[in-house]
Amino acid sequence: MRLFRGIRFIKRCVRPVVALGVFDGLHRGHRKILCAAVRHARRIKGTSIVVTFWPHPQKKQSLYSLQHRLKLFSGYGLDRCIVVRFDSRFAGVPAERFVRDFLVRGLGVYALFVGRNFRFGSGARGNWKLLKRLAQKYGFKVKIFDVIKYGRQTVSSTLIRSLISAGKLRLAEELLGRPVAILGTVIRGKSLGRKLGFPTANINPHHEVLPPSGIYAVMVFLGKRKFGGACYIGSRPTFRKSKTKLSSAPRSIEVHIFGFNKPLYGKDIEVRFLEKIRPDRKFSSPGELVLNIKKDISAAKRIISSL
Repeated sequence: MRLFRGIRFIKRCVRPVVALGVFDGLHRGHRKILCAAVRHARRIKGTSIVVTFWPHPQKKQSLYSLQHRLKLFSGYGLDRCIVVRFDSRFAGVPAERFVRDFLVRGLGVYALFVGRNFRFGSGARGNWKLLKRLAQKYGFKVKIFDVIKYGRQTVSSTLIRSLISAGKLRLAEELLGRPVAILGTVIRGKSLGRKLGFPTANINPHHEVLPPSGIYAVMVFLGKRKFGGACYIGSRPTFRKSKTKLSSAPRSIEVHIFGFNKPLYGKDIEVRFLEKIRPDRKFSSPGELVLNIKKDISAAKRIISSL
């Protein structure tokens, strides 16, 4: 998959089949659109293209950062990915002008694949009905995909965000079609875990939505390698001296990776959440914390070995 930022320097390609959307989370509904676009492009010997936007048009915290989305896009067999910077200037482009200048004149779109709830153009005034009319006017095909249901739940990024924030990871996983995960860069921390005998990788998650504070059994992906681990999300209450409420204190993300103890600073790692072991809590002493960390690690290993 070739990556482009904007379309200024993109050469025309053969019969572009464009999947258009934010695709935050790449949930079951998103994957239906992307896979259909790839299949159609191959069937007509065309070029499959995903067009996505960053930052999020609605200024929401993302399920997946741009880096995370690009990592997943690359696994769908797409030929090209175009990232459009969603700034105030782009947000002011009228809906028809976006279609005419960007999709038709810029990409030469042959077929457009979008979800029924997709909105575009200034004030989000463009919708699937307008796309149908513009497709006839400018001579391209358009395929509109209905929202999909999983049981009684309508699959949407908004719902999945709220489920993850509420700690309902099993249901979020069902709607995503994959485990809840974050992709982040390993940064330098205070080495508290190492001092306690449990070295951890401290992660900057690129503003992705996080589960509630606590200890989780996880799988950690380092490139093509994967390891089991125990992940801590919280504000380290045992070591806090200030009287700031835990709910308003900044949270850290630390992962103890089983069977791995090499520096990872500056590298991106993916952490997939399997099961919550316990909530975050304040212990009376570092010694009591160490005893509980040992229990947490044993619990995480049992969970992982049962998979």
